[in-house]
Amino acid sequence: MAPAAADGGAESQRQADRLKQEGNALFRKERLSAAIDAYTGGHYMLGLALVNSQRLSEGIKALEKSLELGRGAHPASYMVEEIWQELSKAKYIEWEGLSRERASQLQKLKVACKQALRNYNNLSYPAADAPDEQLDELEEIFMKAAKADTPAEVPDHLCCKITLDIFRDPVITPSGVTYERAVLLDHLQTVGKFDPVTREALEPYQLVPNLAIKEAVHAFLSEHGWAYKIR
Repeated sequence: MAPAAADGGAESQRQADRLKQEGNALFRKERLSAAIDAYTGGHYMLGLALVNSQRLSEGIKALEKSLELGRGAHPASYMVEEIWQELSKAKYIEWEGLSRERASQLQKLKVACKQALRNYNNLSYPAADAPDEQLDELEEIFMKAAKADTPAEVPDHLCCKITLDIFRDPVITPSGVTYERAVLLDHLQTVGKFDPVTREALEPYQLVPNLAIKEAVHAFLSEHGWAYKIR
């Protein structure tokens, strides 16, 4: 690890420890909202420290906890957006590493399978190579196996109608339209209290988490980590 990265990670760790202690003190004073803010920042800084230390898995867990706390307290805040950005970067880096490993394993397996096919055919027909159609079928099988790691378009139903980005915290309105929570809350506050698509009157308390879409997004990202890349 580069010295600059190590220094940055150490500083993030110190800030994380300080914020955790601050959160504990605020909690004892029953200042729950301020304590949650401190814990949110603490987990965030801890996540950054771990990611900078190349401990991606642990760092991602800390960032996910920070995002959970932040969304619960201030769903439309800049801090939640910042946490998501860092989490997405970490998840994408994690996917890149796993993708390279899978690609390498698939390539080795493909070479071994082609050689095994040639050996089998040589036993049956010593003077002939493996038929082209067999090799083509084998190539197609491995192309399908690698498809999940090939960047493509995110399905429209998993994207917000305003941002056109994949959902992070989807909510559904009484009109039946699903939006990104933070973006819709900002619209209601700065533009007007109406549904951006249907133009029907809308209040923040009417928003309901769309758990079905949230689960679908989670499943999609689990299989297609390339979609974490920030555009």
